[in-house]
Amino acid sequence: MRTRTGGAALLAAIIGVGAQAQEIGRPEPGQTGFQPAATELARDLQSMDGLLLVIITAIVLLVTGLLLYVVWKFDARRNPTPQRFTHNATVEVIWTAVPVMILVAIAFPSLNLLYKQLTIPEADVTIKAVGNQWYWSYEYPDHEIDFSSLMVAGDYATWDDVMASEDGRADAEEYGVTRENWLLKTDAAVMVPVNAVVKVQTTANDVIHAWTVPSFGVKIDSIPGRLNELWFKAEETGVYYGQCSELCGVKHAYMPIEVHVVSAEDYAAWVNDQRADAGLPPQTVTIAGRAYGSAVLAQAE
Repeated sequence: MRTRTGGAALLAAIIGVGAQAQEIGRPEPGQTGFQPAATELARDLQSMDGLLLVIITAIVLLVTGLLLYVVWKFDARRNPTPQRFTHNATVEVIWTAVPVMILVAIAFPSLNLLYKQLTIPEADVTIKAVGNQWYWSYEYPDHEIDFSSLMVAGDYATWDDVMASEDGRADAEEYGVTRENWLLKTDAAVMVPVNAVVKVQTTANDVIHAWTVPSFGVKIDSIPGRLNELWFKAEETGVYYGQCSELCGVKHAYMPIEVHVVSAEDYAAWVNDQRADAGLPPQTVTIAGRAYGSAVLAQAE
């Protein structure tokens, strides 16, 4: 599988000079909450997390209140003679029934969300992501495109070291690496069209990896000898980042995932640019039942 670095001019035109402003799915310094949700799955996951947070907060407050009440009510000054009962049927029924009801209340939305994640709609774009130590390889089987995606400017201890090195500065300028996206940028990004169902099939060549993009609400293990699937439908154009999320060796932290969500027209132009680099003829790209390709190519030329 060969690394794709061709089409840099077209890619720059697609992303535009304001690429940094479009970096929606990126971790921020000091961030404690979720990255912005760019898919329905991500919104559902974040809503589920909010529901669980409310429930667990209520449980913690209730238990803490009961503990404080018992400490106050049954201290030695108020109860010099300890009570000698061992059972209370009413209390035992309550502390069994209430947790069961809470678990049932959690189970229904949780199972519905799990079903939505695992039920993959008809895909507009299919991508195969293969984990390697320590980079990702991608295939677009419908378009006969394949490339490897490696971290850019990752061979430096600090950002200052990147800027102090002539090669580091050159990489940063060529690929748009900044202090904010350093260790997240790759030399070849995954391209997907906006508002299209994207199916990602993933496996690994060596050890277990995990393909994860937080803003899309997707995370699944890439296991040698197995093919796992996930899907997402990004609703906003921009740049989104992820990471391998399964400990896979000494450079586990240095195999990022970079996804560019672009318009269907720009996606078709990128597909045909990659096919041209590979010596393949132009191809009409169909997204959500609509064809793209030749008009975009003629305009780009």
